[in-house]
Amino acid sequence: MEALGDGDKGSIFPDSAASRIEDLLRQFVGRAHELLETQERMRGLLSAVVSLAEDLDLEAVLDRVVTSARELVRAKYAALGVLAPEGTALSHFVTVGMSDELTLEIGPRPTGLGVLGLLIRDPHAIRLHDLGTHPDSAGFPEHHPPMKTFLGVPIRVRDEVFGNLYLTEKIDGEDFNAEDEDLVVALAAAAGVAIENARLFDDTARRQRWLESSMEVAGALLDVDDLDFGVEGVAERALALSHAHLAAIIKPWGTGSELEWGAVVGDARAAVDDAGRAAVVDLATGVAASGKMLVAQGADVFGNDRFRDVLLMPFGHGGQDQGALLLARRAGTAAFHAVDLEMAPVYCSYASLALQVARSHRLREELLVFTDRDRIARDLHDVVIQRLFAAGLSLQGLLRFLPHGGAQEKVGQITSELDDTIAALRSTIYSLNEARKQDSLSVRLVRVVQEGTGSLPSAPRVELLGPIDTAVPPEVADQALAVLTEGVSNAVRHADAESVWVTAGVANGRFELVVEDDGKGLGPTTRRSGLKNVQERAAALGGAFEVGPGGDGGTRLRWAVPLRSS
Repeated sequence: MEALGDGDKGSIFPDSAASRIEDLLRQFVGRAHELLETQERMRGLLSAVVSLAEDLDLEAVLDRVVTSARELVRAKYAALGVLAPEGTALSHFVTVGMSDELTLEIGPRPTGLGVLGLLIRDPHAIRLHDLGTHPDSAGFPEHHPPMKTFLGVPIRVRDEVFGNLYLTEKIDGEDFNAEDEDLVVALAAAAGVAIENARLFDDTARRQRWLESSMEVAGALLDVDDLDFGVEGVAERALALSHAHLAAIIKPWGTGSELEWGAVVGDARAAVDDAGRAAVVDLATGVAASGKMLVAQGADVFGNDRFRDVLLMPFGHGGQDQGALLLARRAGTAAFHAVDLEMAPVYCSYASLALQVARSHRLREELLVFTDRDRIARDLHDVVIQRLFAAGLSLQGLLRFLPHGGAQEKVGQITSELDDTIAALRSTIYSLNEARKQDSLSVRLVRVVQEGTGSLPSAPRVELLGPIDTAVPPEVADQALAVLTEGVSNAVRHADAESVWVTAGVANGRFELVVEDDGKGLGPTTRRSGLKNVQERAAALGGAFEVGPGGDGGTRLRWAVPLRSS
């Protein structure tokens, strides 16, 4: 052992061999440490991916993505910028690492300028040693903390870039490396799937809320006493569902297709001036006529930049409630969600149909009331008054058998009371008839058809279009009732019809009445005094009258007159 020399005391290896072994051991320990660190980071990545699937709320998912990315690469600050629909700016910005107080001091959130905009224009991962030295750097606002090292990675949802992850200031002071980039890219891929699931869930929830509200508002309209108040409820629900700032029902008024503002709700009501209202009414008229939704920019509708987006949807199905529903959002807010654009017209269809059903129920109830009034009036006139009158005559006949004095005076008082009662009953009958005359035109039209077609084997069909109760003046209404009476009478008494169809409507400043039957037609006749009377009524009002064969071989009578605005 002494032959080994002094330099080899305590070692069985030469100096060079021992040195190499030590280097190998150090390398092994270093790589083992790297493997352990890599394993730990992979566990962190796996844990982050799993955590993204724990929530379906989009805001919660975005917050988890930012937090997980920051922890994964040990960054001091992290943010996620969501792209606006047009894809040229950021509409939403989620940050982690800054206090709320510091965020308020910095001011408005970034919109996509500088290096942040670089990822918007070219969505690829980017690593920077010094953020401030990049040619696209736009600097930092006042109170912003210093940031040097930078890592940016786009988040893709299928083939669409949803937004970008921004990470700055690695805690150990080093630059972000390729492994950091790979980890964040992998996290971004998993985040894209989680975000897509959250968006699908949010879309489903939005559709569910629209459908539930559609059914609720339909039920509410059937129970409400004041339909004008019910229409306001329709606007309020639409305002809340779409997160709009203004909602209004543009409803029919006056003659023809003229519309007016009604049921205006929202905190942006004062932002609409007279010129804006007139512009909306013009657009709503076209929307109501076409039956198609209109999506427009606020400046194109109102002529100013107070609103961002405007929706106009048809409200009605060709009846008296045909109009449009307006929804608008203030400038500087997000655009309407795609689900809102899809479901708002469905909501309007439910609400407008329920409104028409409610009006039909109201009309039927009124007809029942007036029918009962007619019965009471007939009973009073034909039964009660006749009996009272007979009783009075009988008492007067007894006077000659009674001695003069108190008995005759008593009979005289009873007879006088009977006369007063008969007079009161006649006054009541007159009041009932007067109330009948004050019915709406739609009620009176339906009553004329019902009374005139009672002997037909099939029920008549009546269709009322447009604002006939508000647009038709009394002088035209009276003439129209006379024409309808003549038309129905001809169909029942002379044409031997089995079915009668009546259409009355207001459109383009004219009132039109059509009576059609399936009878034997006009035929040769020399007595046309009734039709001549109808023609004269049309001519007196500056209108037109025509009669001829109908579609089913019967007779078709058309009477149309202009409506003059007062």
